[in-house]
Amino acid sequence: MGGIPLRGELGERARDILAGRAEPVPARDAATVVLLREDPRQGVEVYLLRRTASMAFAAGACVFPGGSVDPRDADQALAWAGPPPAEWARAFRTSEGTARGLVCAAVRETFEESGVLLAGPSAREVVADTTGDDWETDRLALIDRSLPFTDFLARRSLVLRADLLRPWGHWITPVAEPRRFDTRFFVAALPPGQRTRDVGGEADKVIWVRPADALDQARRGLIRLMPPTYRTLREVSAHPAVAGVLAAEREIVSYMPGIAEVDGEMRIVLDDDYGPGVG
Repeated sequence: MGGIPLRGELGERARDILAGRAEPVPARDAATVVLLREDPRQGVEVYLLRRTASMAFAAGACVFPGGSVDPRDADQALAWAGPPPAEWARAFRTSEGTARGLVCAAVRETFEESGVLLAGPSAREVVADTTGDDWETDRLALIDRSLPFTDFLARRSLVLRADLLRPWGHWITPVAEPRRFDTRFFVAALPPGQRTRDVGGEADKVIWVRPADALDQARRGLIRLMPPTYRTLREVSAHPAVAGVLAAEREIVSYMPGIAEVDGEMRIVLDDDYGPGVG
């Protein structure tokens, strides 16, 4: 049995949880989006951010855009196009209210962390450019939570394009972690005309990279990938075109890595070999 070592206070916490001396913290609902584009020469590429070393969760790891659901994300006044919350609820095996919040969080967090907005002036259109100073002002206001996402869309007369997202996966942070997330994974294509930009904040580097190349860099220790990111990249790498990723039939299975003591050391237990650079 391999896995990821849990050392220091984290290892002691894991041991206490296994022994019943401590309780896991509740996992917060979160959404993450695998943003895709197709390069004529490279094929499918994904957008990754490297989290700053000062972050309390996943410091230094390369991740997809995403974050916790804001309670205001579930506001039913928001203009919506595409599959209704009930359909997302069935896909992710959750309530309609939670599903609505997850989809809104997916769109909001993608804009906050990449500048890409999956919304448009109508159910058939998507914003073509989000690079102006006024967009940046709104992005920062969303980040500091002074601007609710619903108000942001309403003020610009925009409709959330839920039809541009597809459900992909569901990962729950192991019980030993002091910060835990119940995260649904989505995939989406970069809208025509839009482009990502280095927006700073929680990330110190952003890249577009082929999934296979990101996996190779992790194995060579050049980047760090957490298990959900590693597995998702491996799954996406099986598709030669973005259209294939978006058309993939997915049964969403919840996955939470376990914890166990292995040769006197506490470890996060994984069900396959993620290789070096992962953890």
